Amino acid sequence: MSAASFPLQWSGLSHPGKVRTNNEDTFLALAFDAQELRFLGKTGVADGSEQDFVFAVSDGMGGAKSGEFASKIATERITKLLPRSFRYRALGMESGFQDILQELFLRIHQEMQTLARFYEECAGMGCTLSLGWITPELFYFAHVGDSRIYHLPRHGAMQQITHDHNYVGWLRRQGQITESEARRHPRRHVLQKALGADHQFVEPQIGVVRYEPGDRFLLCSDGLVDGLWDNRIGALLGSEPLPGVTQKLLDEANANSGKDNVTALVVEMGRAEVKPP
Repeated sequence: MSAASFPLQWSGLSHPGKVRTNNEDTFLALAFDAQELRFLGKTGVADGSEQDFVFAVSDGMGGAKSGEFASKIATERITKLLPRSFRYRALGMESGFQDILQELFLRIHQEMQTLARFYEECAGMGCTLSLGWITPELFYFAHVGDSRIYHLPRHGAMQQITHDHNYVGWLRRQGQITESEARRHPRRHVLQKALGADHQFVEPQIGVVRYEPGDRFLLCSDGLVDGLWDNRIGALLGSEPLPGVTQKLLDEANANSGKDNVTALVVEMGRAEVKPP
């Protein structure tokens, strides 16, 4: 019997921007199965038929270097919990993904709260986290904050699948303000939800998207959005090849703004191939 496979390609880059000297953004790319976990490079191609993939972007916040520390904590903790969950896919237990992702975000949140209580330099430390867990045919995601995940179908318009967890994001979802008004709003960077950052509770947005070959996903920090309108992000994502599209996104965002750290991580679902028996 022949075995079906699908190639998955990704490219991720992060830049401190034109103003800040340190980079509080972090991104993660890894593959795992029931036996092992492998950290992936900034760019690559892999077969996704017998392993799962996780891609994530986190934007830290806090005094001194605690924002940078916070985003690293978030991405490092992902590697501790998810490999043990590979059995859910093997058993076809789709309902288990929501519980796993909920637990993961709760653990990161609790750890940051603990550090803030015991270490003065960690007071107010927190981060956003946008995570995509890729299995054959399904893209599970979990998200807190104002980093974003976009989905560009091979045939169709780009959509932002995550919610910006701030008042301005809520206004946009209600249709009360336009993208232009949101970009000028004085409260656009004031978060209502984040991991840590003195928030008592964490309620991540969790969802799933069924993708097709040729679809692309973009995970990015708010620094990218500061420099690029949605229609420009969609145009670049739909026309530029990997891995060059990631560099193009960063270059244009920095040229137009550059006030914040900028991170972009693009994942493309390849066409299914059939291995010989």
